[in-house]
Amino acid sequence: MAAKLKKGDKVVVLAGKDKGKQGEITAVFPKENKAVVDGVNIAIRHTRQSQTSQGGRVAKAMPIDLSNLALLDKNGKATRVGFRVEGDDKVRFAKTTGDVI
Repeated sequence: MAAKLKKGDKVVVLAGKDKGKQGEITAVFPKENKAVVDGVNIAIRHTRQSQTSQGGRVAKAMPIDLSNLALLDKNGKATRVGFRVEGDDKVRFAKTTGDVI
């Protein structure tokens, strides 16, 4: 099945503690139905010091469920994603504007 949201997409959070925040998807985990969005769902992780890195408290973006994300269209509004065939290619399009993503 084709992915509605992919790495590099600009999204907005629909639910949860970060509702309304916008960011770019940096990683997608299809089997877990989750994605990591830059600057959203930040948690503090404690890391031990090593020869290569300084230890301490590190802010890390944690995965968020795909159902809580919506793609941003060219107008900056949340939209659903649809699929259609143009020529020989299956393309994603924004349901609000009809533009190909």
